[in-house]
Amino acid sequence: MKLTAAIFSLALASAAAFSAPSTFGARKASALNSVLDPMTGQSSLDHSVINYYAGLAFPEDKILAEYVWVDAVGNTRSKTRTLPASKGESVDKLPKWNFDGSSTDQAPGDDSEVILYPQRIFRDPFRPRSDGVSNILVMCDTYTPAGEPLPTNTRAIAQAAFEGKDDEEIWFGLEQEFTLFNLDQKTPLGWPKGGMPSRPQGPYYCSVGPENNFGRMITESMYRACLYAGIEISGTNGEVMPGQQEYQVGPCVGIDAGDQLFMSRYILQRVCEDFQVYCTLHPKPIVEGDWNGAGMHTNVSTKAMREEGGLEVIKKAIYKLGAKHQEHIAVYGTGNELRLTGKHETASINDFSFGVANRGASVRIGRDTEAEGKGYFEDRRPSSNADPYLVTGKIMATIMVRTLSLSDSFYFFALYHCLTHFSLLYMFYRRMLSQKLLLPLTERRLRRSHLNSI
Repeated sequence: MKLTAAIFSLALASAAAFSAPSTFGARKASALNSVLDPMTGQSSLDHSVINYYAGLAFPEDKILAEYVWVDAVGNTRSKTRTLPASKGESVDKLPKWNFDGSSTDQAPGDDSEVILYPQRIFRDPFRPRSDGVSNILVMCDTYTPAGEPLPTNTRAIAQAAFEGKDDEEIWFGLEQEFTLFNLDQKTPLGWPKGGMPSRPQGPYYCSVGPENNFGRMITESMYRACLYAGIEISGTNGEVMPGQQEYQVGPCVGIDAGDQLFMSRYILQRVCEDFQVYCTLHPKPIVEGDWNGAGMHTNVSTKAMREEGGLEVIKKAIYKLGAKHQEHIAVYGTGNELRLTGKHETASINDFSFGVANRGASVRIGRDTEAEGKGYFEDRRPSSNADPYLVTGKIMATIMVRTLSLSDSFYFFALYHCLTHFSLLYMFYRRMLSQKLLLPLTERRLRRSHLNSI
């Protein structure tokens, strides 16, 4: 994926045409087709039954709000509540809610209540309505009843990194790769059961044709649902390994990148639920053979990077990232050591490198950015299952650390010498007192006062 340096924008790929929802007619007599079938693409329910209930009108004065949060292992969870329609107008009007944290490994059983704080509203693409009112998805984070962020609340961690830095206008573009499997969770789409494709990777990237592209309709459906929801999804493409796909979210400003990426993951999983396909964000789902892993390449641009002289600002930021390489690796996803091997368009997890147009480096500078002298850089280290709050927050915290300039060094040097001289003078003063060569200040004042009174 390439982002133009001038506007840091990801080009929207053309979405396939989707037909309008069919008008729901009278209910048809039908029964469940079957229980869950491990074959990809087969639904467990009869669509005529589903469509009947989906066609029932919503009350005009009420909405359904799906509260979504991140659990202890980074997966999304959700539950629904009915609210007055007026509550959905802004996030400030939404009430807090709670859930059983002992069932998500986020609280003990004897004190299990976890509080959901609404943070961001999206339109609900799974419950559309035609009366001018929208049901909503609500991105939340998690707190104790006393108002303390849970240890698993990584949004609060990221928010602290972004706090007070609005002037930086930092943009993120996140490239989310994922792999689609049959419901056996062992066979990627397009792979023979118990075997491997007859052709090596190469023809599958950005491909067309039934022999090359597997899961396009799932990605297209997710794309359309994200656009409906209001997510800044900016493109999709088939990836290098068969059964692997990618979409891009951004540019988004600050903490909003994490909100949007997590909600897009929720939507992706809901779409896969409908298609009865298993989706994994594991960075290396197939370890045998010569196959690419999956990442969440993170594109970064601050206001200063987009202005004249921005390339030097970018390089300084990259140097800071390199100095804290292992700190970043620690929050860039689990299982990443299987992916960052120095092969398959990755750098080694143990080394930090950067280069222009080099997809084998830890950090890449685009050709357009180099040519224009400003733009953005791409951190290629985060894995596909990385927490976008931790990734964006860590990058923000690292690149915003101020380094000393020449003038700063001069002032610190001057201050050091002043303090040194003051210390020496104070030591000399104390020695004079100890040898009775100099009267203490209070005693001198008393004697002067006595002489003046004579």
